[in-house]
Amino acid sequence: MIQPSNVFKDNLAQLPPIDGIERIDLLDGNGAVVASIENKPGKQGSVAVYHYLQRVFGALDAKAAEHGLAVFAEHTADARSRPGAHPNVDHLLVIVAGGEALRIEVVAAAA
Repeated sequence: MIQPSNVFKDNLAQLPPIDGIERIDLLDGNGAVVASIENKPGKQGSVAVYHYLQRVFGALDAKAAEHGLAVFAEHTADARSRPGAHPNVDHLLVIVAGGEALRIEVVAAAA
C-alpha cells in the first residue's frame, strides 16, 4: 500500500500501470453497474486509482474509500467544495459518509 502525499501526480506515479484495462465498473450490492470509468484521456488517473484500490482492498468499502480520497489528494478538497466536478471522487465521498460499499470490477481491453 502506498503512503499518499498531498500531490495527486506524485501518488499516481506510485500506482500500478493500467495498460490492458478498458474500463472500471462500480457495482452495487445487487450487481448493478452504478458507474463506469473508461480508460481514456481525462479519466486515466481515476482508472489507476480504482484499479489500485481493487488490488489492495478488493472492494470499495469505507476504509478503501478513505484511502482513495488520500490518493486523489488536492482533487478531494476540490470535489468537496464543488460537488459534481469530480464524479469519481464523489463516489468515494458518498461511501465515506456512510453510503453503500461498492464492488470494483476491472474490465480488460479486448486482445
